[in-house]
Amino acid sequence: MQHVISVLVENKFGVLARIAGLFCGRGYNIDSLTVSPTNEVGISQMTISTTGDDEVIEQIEKQLTKLIEVITVSDLTGKHFIERELLLLKVKTDASNRSEIMQITEIFKGKIVNVHENELTVELSGRGEKIDAFVKLMNSFGIIALARTGKVAIGRKPGPSHFAEEI
Repeated sequence: MQHVISVLVENKFGVLARIAGLFCGRGYNIDSLTVSPTNEVGISQMTISTTGDDEVIEQIEKQLTKLIEVITVSDLTGKHFIERELLLLKVKTDASNRSEIMQITEIFKGKIVNVHENELTVELSGRGEKIDAFVKLMNSFGIIALARTGKVAIGRKPGPSHFAEEI
């Protein structure tokens, strides 16, 4: 089962390597990982997407909590949270299909961010399933390049949602 784990950490040298090493050393895979600063100086938010049963995820949470730089750990799966990914995609185009690509982009609420004679660059954000569906449609036109972030997530409850007890 896919899980989204939110980890609040002290922004110190090597913390990312230690967390990645924890997953690697125990044979767990990270499907996506994003890290960004929070509004608190010296604190970063990590969103880790991984796959495993409840027992595996519980073990991951326990191991993460033992790391000195980790402030809180919360499995957001099954809770009310908002998740998004960002996609930048270059797609082949010509006069015959440019308007179709632009219409599909508009339907997906994307934005054309760069135009060249034979290619368009599209920016799109949303849930992973939306990004996957858009990429699948663009495959038929010919994808030149694709860059995609991992998931970012935040709890829906009011207040600071990066603290485990408030999610």
